[in-house]
Amino acid sequence: MTLDGTDSWVLRRSGAPGSVVIDPGPADAAHLARLAEGGVALVLVTHRHPDHTDAVDAFASLTGAPVRAIDPVWCRDAAPLADGERIRAAGVELEVLATPGHTSDSACFALVDPDAAARGGGPLAVFTGDTVLGRGTTIIAHPDGALGPYLDALHRLRALGAGGGVTVLPGHGPVLPDLAAICDAYLAHRAERLDQIREALARLGADASAEAVTDDVYADVDPSVRGAAEASVRAQLEYLRTR
Repeated sequence: MTLDGTDSWVLRRSGAPGSVVIDPGPADAAHLARLAEGGVALVLVTHRHPDHTDAVDAFASLTGAPVRAIDPVWCRDAAPLADGERIRAAGVELEVLATPGHTSDSACFALVDPDAAARGGGPLAVFTGDTVLGRGTTIIAHPDGALGPYLDALHRLRALGAGGGVTVLPGHGPVLPDLAAICDAYLAHRAERLDQIREALARLGADASAEAVTDDVYADVDPSVRGAAEASVRAQLEYLRTR
């Protein structure tokens, strides 16, 4: 489920005090000590899942840094994040992008180049959490996650990366070179899956259960991710049945 593990990102401009840490991840003491090297000015959380948030309290205690997230449950000594907000810390500038879908509180962070922004250019990179992964596709964690908002989020990220060259820095897996291209691939994958769900319902009946549809569409899925497949099917069925 976490591919090679959870990616924690440390941002700082050379010479600036402290760093911004995105997703401290698991509560592993050696990992947190390494993230804290040089001081931490701010901690940001992309979404609520425990592989991204388990270390929130330990890391806040270790560093004394405020923690911010869309969901106030994960905030420590700071206000929740707001869509479109600009954050300036550790010599870097980030724009908050609310991108619900994987979870209701999912956020991405665009690394802004102020000079390029002044010319109408896009970001240097986007930290995508689990909205876009470095390998494979993500789960729609129904009922907290929902497919409609997720498709909207992908279209938003696609527009942000228009023109190419916007790097994807994901919550799991390797760095990707082109945000727009990966969003196109994700949107095509979702359209293909929806077609498969429609075909399954035509065979099984309009009221077929998520379990039956998963058996039909994801027949070869590894048992370790069967639960994830069912969650995504439930999200797709809700999407189709409410339109």
